[in-house]
Amino acid sequence: MTSETALTDLSLTIAIVDESRSRAAIIEDGLREAGYVHIVHIDEMTNLLARLYQIDPDVVVIDLENPSRDVLEQLFQVSKLVKRPVAMFVDQSDTGMINKAIEAGVSAYVVDGMKKERVKGILDMCIARFHAYARLQAELDQAKSALEERKVVERAKGLLMKHKGITEEEAYAQLRRRAMNEKKKIAEIAAAVVTGLEMLG
Repeated sequence: MTSETALTDLSLTIAIVDESRSRAAIIEDGLREAGYVHIVHIDEMTNLLARLYQIDPDVVVIDLENPSRDVLEQLFQVSKLVKRPVAMFVDQSDTGMINKAIEAGVSAYVVDGMKKERVKGILDMCIARFHAYARLQAELDQAKSALEERKVVERAKGLLMKHKGITEEEAYAQLRRRAMNEKKKIAEIAAAVVTGLEMLG
């Protein structure tokens, strides 16, 4: 599933988690009227995470008529782990729970708004938000990785300058030359240099 095709891809597998068959039927009707055909209903919370892993859905829709805080927090943990767009319908909530839902990565947290006609639009928003968040997270991870690599290279240059009595430019040239010769990234060579020279003291 890609972000470009997700909103129109009617082959998506959607898992509905709902202990109430009548409420699940409302969601399922909304999805089927929108053209979705691969819909799986999970009607109990026992071993929910294992069942979701087994089904491997593209999207998870959770409906809770009157959830306790404990149940909500358990489902927020499930949302964190499944790494899929998650839309959650609840009949009532408070600001604290809404904040926890956002922190857990729930893509759409809908309070008192479950109607068949709204399901498709909410699902589209849920998928779009999930991919937007995933892109931001990937960019953040990439920036963190680049920063860590830069720190390692700076550390390796410092150690080479100290142990070999060479300039910063010469130290960097040595790292770059070895990286080219061994067909590795400079950061990998730098990490090896740091490990080796730090053992020498």
